[in-house]
Amino acid sequence: MLGKLPSVAARGALPLVLLTLGGCDHLELLNPKGDIGAQERTLILIALGIMLTVVIPVIVLTLVFAWRYRETNTKATYAPKWAHSTRIEVVVWTIPCMIVAFLAVLIWKTTHSLDPYRPLESKVAAVNVEVVSLNWKWLFIYPDYGVATVNQLAIPVGTPINFRLTSESMMNSFFIPQLGTQIYTMAGMQTQLHLIADEPGTYAGRSSAFSGPGFSDMHFDTVAMPRDQFDAWISQAKTAPVALDEATYKALEQPSIKTPPTTYARVTPGLFDSVVASFMAGPMPAMALSGSVYTPKGLVSRSND
Repeated sequence: MLGKLPSVAARGALPLVLLTLGGCDHLELLNPKGDIGAQERTLILIALGIMLTVVIPVIVLTLVFAWRYRETNTKATYAPKWAHSTRIEVVVWTIPCMIVAFLAVLIWKTTHSLDPYRPLESKVAAVNVEVVSLNWKWLFIYPDYGVATVNQLAIPVGTPINFRLTSESMMNSFFIPQLGTQIYTMAGMQTQLHLIADEPGTYAGRSSAFSGPGFSDMHFDTVAMPRDQFDAWISQAKTAPVALDEATYKALEQPSIKTPPTTYARVTPGLFDSVVASFMAGPMPAMALSGSVYTPKGLVSRSND
């Protein structure tokens, strides 16, 4: 009878496993395409392994104890007044203390190494992208090139991408699972994120914070391409017939669902800073022109980013 327990447990756990994996289409977090994503996958697997070192023995011992000390097993020791075991105390305290100590060191190291505000070290000059979450679409501004896109992010492979992010209204969350690190966008504030793509490809980007009726369609494609193709894309984007000026941005601010990818040329300088400053007290134009923005650390000059 004891030999049948593993197979019975496996058959019982199978529906639960299938239900758990039902929402995982491609397991993008476990298939990273950038250095940050790879580090986060390692962190996830380490945390999973530590969890299983506790969960699996507990499950196995629970089944063993239930079977061994069942009422019909007369060979099991019956000790109703048993109250203490030094060996058990050593095990139940030593193992958790070791796990907590290991996790403390791991969390300390990864909190600093994976800090989204920490620039990536590279010999290649970074590409700056300013991100504005709108209802319900994403606006990407390339300030160094004077172009912008909606619901499509083009980046060069092997190049650090320095993101500055804000929101036009409600708080949202920017996430490209295969590149790593989701981060929030907040109205009147600026957050930062640094990512890199190691391989060409198209990677899904999405909003990972519920933001209303258009949330489910608030996604975009991140197209990672070789540098020469990216430069060609920038040249083509500069010839787009539509300019992103104040009037165009006001139109974009209006809520819309399933907005098709659009490219804009001749972006008004300082537009991102103006969006951030629009929620600040005082004259917005002066703040936008000065390049000062509000971050979680306070009002700072953009030159200090």
